[in-house]
Amino acid sequence: MTKRPGFPARLPRAAPAQPVRRPVAAPVGSLAPSGLGLDSQAVRARMVQKIAAQGIVDARVLAAMQAVERHRFVDSALVNQAYEDTSLPIGLGQTISKPSVVARMIELLLGSRAAASGRLGRVLEVGTGCGYQAAVLSQVASEVYSIERLRGLHDRARDNLRAFRLANVHLLFGDGMAGFAQGAPYAGIIAAAGGEAVPATWTDQLAEGGRIVAPMVMPDQRQALVVIEKAAGRLSQTVLESVHFVPLKSGIA
Repeated sequence: MTKRPGFPARLPRAAPAQPVRRPVAAPVGSLAPSGLGLDSQAVRARMVQKIAAQGIVDARVLAAMQAVERHRFVDSALVNQAYEDTSLPIGLGQTISKPSVVARMIELLLGSRAAASGRLGRVLEVGTGCGYQAAVLSQVASEVYSIERLRGLHDRARDNLRAFRLANVHLLFGDGMAGFAQGAPYAGIIAAAGGEAVPATWTDQLAEGGRIVAPMVMPDQRQALVVIEKAAGRLSQTVLESVHFVPLKSGIA
């Protein structure tokens, strides 16, 4: 495991909960790329409206999606597609997830139990990718540990996130299937890759009352989104809609 990166910066925190019809923008300064004709704040607002129309109702999630500039996490050739509801390649055979999927998984991770405090506690993200979801999580969680097994993507995420002030995000290079015991217990664990079962290390590192949101391969070989909750030392699992993520793998590369 690598030590925590010393980022010098921080994104503004998500705005307080607002009515779903009017998610509050939390702009990150004047960060729109020059020469691309991209009004990122207005385009993000339209993206958030579409996400809300698809059923995302948690104002904390909508505000976080509005706050984070997705175009900063994709290649310049794809920047004009950054706010479409589509996955995009980020190299090494990996993709940045669709905005609606990111919002859906984070809303599930938050659940109703976080509503009283407004912010989730410590979260483990398995599969940093380009760093986009970690940035969104930073808006709704007190602390984010994000682990990536591919060195190229880990380095790319560090470069992408260095431009923001993310003092509560810690990037790790290592085997995500092993989790990160030093940061446990976690109020939530979220995964961007799916296997036939959730590793026991994740459930061991999950706090009482915590949730895991991850894709899982079903007996019919399709992938489905699952939510695993820990209560009174026992685990319960809910299978939700079909999804398509890269396979969960062990080791580093």
